[in-house]
Amino acid sequence: MAIRIKKDNAEFGVGDTVAVSQKVVESGKERLQEFEGLVISIKGRDKGKTFTVRRIGVQKIGIERIFPLDSSVIEKVVVVKIGSRGIRRAKLYYTREQSRKEIERIYTRNKRDRSKEKTKPATKSKKKTKKTPK
Repeated sequence: MAIRIKKDNAEFGVGDTVAVSQKVVESGKERLQEFEGLVISIKGRDKGKTFTVRRIGVQKIGIERIFPLDSSVIEKVVVVKIGSRGIRRAKLYYTREQSRKEIERIYTRNKRDRSKEKTKPATKSKKKTKKTPK
């Protein structure tokens, strides 16, 4: 199970949001079509490696596409948002039942956890002296 893969110069993994540019031929003309979404799985090995990208479309319908990694149809892959460190799964199939808001909550929760790690350096505490009444 691969969690991170490399396509040309872009390295991405499960949990990252990517924009995949794909060549589409319509009536003899060639154009690029982008598909942006969350990478929910990476499967296969060597030349047969594929990755699945999921996005929420119109009327909150989930759309998934499976892209072969070594395909001539894929022009480029751009990482839009790096996944959070808190995702520890190789397959994010559980996001199919979650809304976009719930998925974003996972990202923000992990950002908060990282900010707790970056605490201020310890300062010397001042000794309190007792005042004697006169």
